[in-house]
Amino acid sequence: MLLQTLLLSSIVVFALVTTGFILAVKLKNNGIADVLWGIGFIVITYTTLFVNGIYSIRQLVVTVLVLFWGVRLAAHIFMRNKGKKEDFRYAAWRAQWGKAWVIKSYLYVFLLQGFFMLLVALPVLFTNTYPGPTIGLLDRIGVVMWLIGFYFEAVGDWQLMQFKKKASNKGQIMNKGLWKYTRHPNYFGESLMWWGIYVIALSNMSAWWTFIGPLFITFSLLKVSGVTMLERKYKGDKAYREYQKTTSAFFPWFPSKS
Repeated sequence: MLLQTLLLSSIVVFALVTTGFILAVKLKNNGIADVLWGIGFIVITYTTLFVNGIYSIRQLVVTVLVLFWGVRLAAHIFMRNKGKKEDFRYAAWRAQWGKAWVIKSYLYVFLLQGFFMLLVALPVLFTNTYPGPTIGLLDRIGVVMWLIGFYFEAVGDWQLMQFKKKASNKGQIMNKGLWKYTRHPNYFGESLMWWGIYVIALSNMSAWWTFIGPLFITFSLLKVSGVTMLERKYKGDKAYREYQKTTSAFFPWFPSKS
């Protein structure tokens, strides 16, 4: 039954990312993939909920959590990128790939992202296929973890946006609010939210192996597309090096003396 859910989700995601790719080619901007990230999980979650048609409390809770996260993230990224040039990551790849930009964008940006969506969403797919026992302690712990993660991501993004709006902050490093305790509160928050959803899924112990999803997103945020890539951008910035000396990279902690 889970294989059927996964197959259906794969078809839906394939259609979504292919549509996004066509739009990206037309606009010459692969930043659309970032907006699709949150939308993709909403599509996966609601598709699997409606198709399986069980609608247990646990399934509805997970679905609502993914909806809140996905809508906020997609809206935030859309507004952040609106009217701006293509993100530096995609612009660099475009230059690197040359004439093969179109096909490589489809394979390495959109299709690969679709695969990652399915991987990260494994706890959701499992929960929406097998409702499991009645609501219990793990569900409550998972929801609390998700709420903390949502706070870090949403508030962290908002604080950074407000900071960048002030012309006097141009060229400065954001080190206030949540950014005082972690250099990447939004990435930490996203990781924690997915671990929270995994804990909810774990109410059905057969879901233990779906830890692959939150483990992958955490690794990706730490070592691939998140912390590592963004900090490489500030490699030669003296102020950022000082910030690195005093502030935790990922997990929130009190700032240390430089």
